[in-house]
Amino acid sequence: MSRSVTVSEPHPPGADGAGPGPLEEVSESEGRIAARRRRRLVGVGALAGLLVLSCLLSLLIGAKLIPPTEVWTALWDRGNTANALIIHELRIPRTWAGILAGAALGLAGALLQGHTRNPIADPSILGITQGAGLAVVLAVFNLGITSMLGFIWFGFGGALLGALIVFAIGSIGRGGSTPVTLALAGAAISALLQAITSALVLLDRQSLDTYRFWKVGSVAVTDPSLIRQVLPFLLLGLVLGLANAAGLNALSLGEDVARSLGHHVGRSRTMGIAAIAVLVGAAVAMCGPISFVGLIVPHIARFFTGADHRWLLPFSTLLGSCLVLLADVVGRVVARPSEIQVGVMLAMVGAPFFIALVRRRKLVRL
Repeated sequence: MSRSVTVSEPHPPGADGAGPGPLEEVSESEGRIAARRRRRLVGVGALAGLLVLSCLLSLLIGAKLIPPTEVWTALWDRGNTANALIIHELRIPRTWAGILAGAALGLAGALLQGHTRNPIADPSILGITQGAGLAVVLAVFNLGITSMLGFIWFGFGGALLGALIVFAIGSIGRGGSTPVTLALAGAAISALLQAITSALVLLDRQSLDTYRFWKVGSVAVTDPSLIRQVLPFLLLGLVLGLANAAGLNALSLGEDVARSLGHHVGRSRTMGIAAIAVLVGAAVAMCGPISFVGLIVPHIARFFTGADHRWLLPFSTLLGSCLVLLADVVGRVVARPSEIQVGVMLAMVGAPFFIALVRRRKLVRL
């Protein structure tokens, strides 16, 4: 008597309802990745649209009411009318200053939080803002310079010098620079530079008046040559910062893992710090210290993009421009016919945001 043996055909898990098989899991994973990429692309498009809207509002709204049709005509036909002069001499330079300063500060904030892995890091933590402020006061106190065109190079040089000092002190030791040593060095140097600045402005009335006006932070740039002078530095900083995305993604896994993946940790950190110094130095030299942009913008952008710096950095750049322009427009509306400077408006928004951020039980892990 022969016995028949029946061998059942193997079938992939999931065919009998026991759960998804490997092929289904791969398909679902690819679907999630594609959906996430679509959401991010839609987000970039939405931010670009918001930036265009912010620019239009910046051109339309001001101390003097100008009909939209005259604004549109003045954009394409530069005549000698009062409205055309207001558009070309005041509002267009101001709009460009807001776009560039916001993009620089937003990108610098995202880079800084990524390199220090500190969710409450702000460009002032590296002594950049304090270095620029001290350089401006020294220019007034020692050289008698009072024009914004003269401030720009002192502010830029002071910002770079402050960042380099912090980076040099934070790199002392066998292990080189770490997020903790950079943060500690930045806090100490910032306090020292601020103390020297305060001492100088108390000794000289002209330095105090000039520094007090510059310290507020404003995008009301009336001389287009200021923008032309800082534009090459801002473009260089944007290129360096956006090119640092892959290195930041690797560093977020830890320096040892980044090295095992073939990334040069020192080169990535140097590129990132250089980009931060150039971006913040140029923005501060042009508009004065505008606080909280570098703190707020990366958190909002990270909510939509996640921790991937390839998307986080462009989002922060666009969002920074939108935030500065919209805050400047609101400052012109709430105090008509006068205005509130954008630095004050952003401080009003940024302070509650900072308090809410530090009170969260689970800060974003970077």
